[in-house]
Amino acid sequence: QVQLVESGGGLVQPGGSLRLSCAASGIVSSINRMGWYRQAPGAERELVADLTNIGSARYADSVKGRFTISRDNAKNTVYLQMNSLKPEDTAVYYCRLDRTIWPIRTYWGQGTQVTVSS
Repeated sequence: QVQLVESGGGLVQPGGSLRLSCAASGIVSSINRMGWYRQAPGAERELVADLTNIGSARYADSVKGRFTISRDNAKNTVYLQMNSLKPEDTAVYYCRLDRTIWPIRTYWGQGTQVTVSS
């Protein structure tokens, strides 16, 4: 099994920055995609950004140029640097790990709240 532990959420003013971290433990395949999704109240969960073990990244259009995803493969940890935060970035942010070789598996973290408000 794989466990994902997130940290770094909190309350920040518009224009501020936060850095989220997600550490994976357990039997973690090195062939995977790790990333972040978010869910605002009344909305569906959506992709924010993800990154494969070989460096292929995807970003939601709404965060391009403001958020940067990175990872430390040796530590099985993924980071999300969030700059120029806006109130519409307020959501619960979930870490996700996709094992991309057989057997395909998806794992989720418990979520961390990010609130952008003055």
